[in-house]
Amino acid sequence: MTPKEIVSELSRYIVGQEDAKKAVAVALRNRYRRSRLSEAEREEITPKNIIMKGPTGVGKTEIARRLAKIVKAPFVKVEATKFTEVGYVGRDVESMVRDLVEVSFRMVKDERVREVRAKAEKRVEKIILSALLVVKRSQYGDMHDSAILAHLQELYRAGTLDDEVIEIALPKVQKPTEIMPGIGEGLEIDWGNMMEQLMPNMGGQPKPRSVSVKIAKAALFDSEADKLIDEDSIDEEALRRAEQDGIIFIDEIDKIASRGGGMGPEVSREGVQRDILPIVEGSTVKTKHGMIKTDYILFIASGAFHISKFSDLIPELQGRFPIVVSLKSLKEEDFVEILTTPDNAILTQYKNLLAVDKVQLSFTDDGILEIAKIAALENSGQEDIGARRLHTVVEQLLDEVAFEADGKKAKKVTIDKKAVRAKFDKVIGTTDLRKYIL
Repeated sequence: MTPKEIVSELSRYIVGQEDAKKAVAVALRNRYRRSRLSEAEREEITPKNIIMKGPTGVGKTEIARRLAKIVKAPFVKVEATKFTEVGYVGRDVESMVRDLVEVSFRMVKDERVREVRAKAEKRVEKIILSALLVVKRSQYGDMHDSAILAHLQELYRAGTLDDEVIEIALPKVQKPTEIMPGIGEGLEIDWGNMMEQLMPNMGGQPKPRSVSVKIAKAALFDSEADKLIDEDSIDEEALRRAEQDGIIFIDEIDKIASRGGGMGPEVSREGVQRDILPIVEGSTVKTKHGMIKTDYILFIASGAFHISKFSDLIPELQGRFPIVVSLKSLKEEDFVEILTTPDNAILTQYKNLLAVDKVQLSFTDDGILEIAKIAALENSGQEDIGARRLHTVVEQLLDEVAFEADGKKAKKVTIDKKAVRAKFDKVIGTTDLRKYIL
């Protein structure tokens, strides 16, 4: 996609913030440009990382999330405040890279499973039909097994046998890898695998148990699909995608900016910055799927920077985020657009939700303008939480409608300026008085 096409796609969900959209669109297109160069030229070009500054609720996270969806790239969002300096209890900064590889692994595995779905389903069908034959043979008298199987296959594919109970040995569910408490996230212990190696005959073969065909179908599919795919090739591709296409979004980076003083929490904040630095600069991280270089991962950081400043970050880290874009606070006209224009517009979401209970919800133009005005007034009078304020306002506005809706009787509800004013008259009065208070 060209930068203009990327911006156009982002605009389907995010109102305004054109500078930020352009910055991420160019960063994404540069990845494609880099991929068309020779290997020697590619080695010299690294992504230009981005910092987005702006108040909460203006679209910073949504821009990064939608960007990853556009290109189907591995994407993780982490909170900078969750990390602590090495030696302290808390998340290790390398865990963000390990999380990215896990996301990439799941993406690749899902693709491979889709490729072998037809084969895996045939294998599952064969296993379940054999179990059904044992249960159903007596019902078919002297009919030959092949004829019984053909009839059962027809019923199985139609879904009419889903509730039939069969005796079948289901594969063991693999226990997830656990992290040893108190040691840190770098050391992951696969307890299930360890116990199997120590006592290989402890469990023996899985015993047959009585389950419905529907449950057996789901359990056997995962097992049969795993047999058809090459795990090593998935690891290899997952590492390649995370390395070349991965996006890590570091939120709340302003909260680890050191504002001087050099004591107490300031030391820890600077320590976290110094730990993040080699990851952003380019280093090699060990994961359970193999080693990954972070040189070509795109890092997008964001923060409100209303207390600390971008210049409060250590100079080395500032240098690794050469593109700094500021996102603007949302105004009344922006709220009107957010309520109505995007593909996932807030009012559309509420209309669809209440339609389930036979409520036909509609909003007049003056009603929408009044909702936007209330949200803007609340943001100016209290904390500015951006578009999140709209959810609060609309939720309060529709609380009675949502509570009364039971799906028994169809009804129409129209929200106009008068209805909004009636609900928020106290808010409007209080806000209007604030301008007279010194």
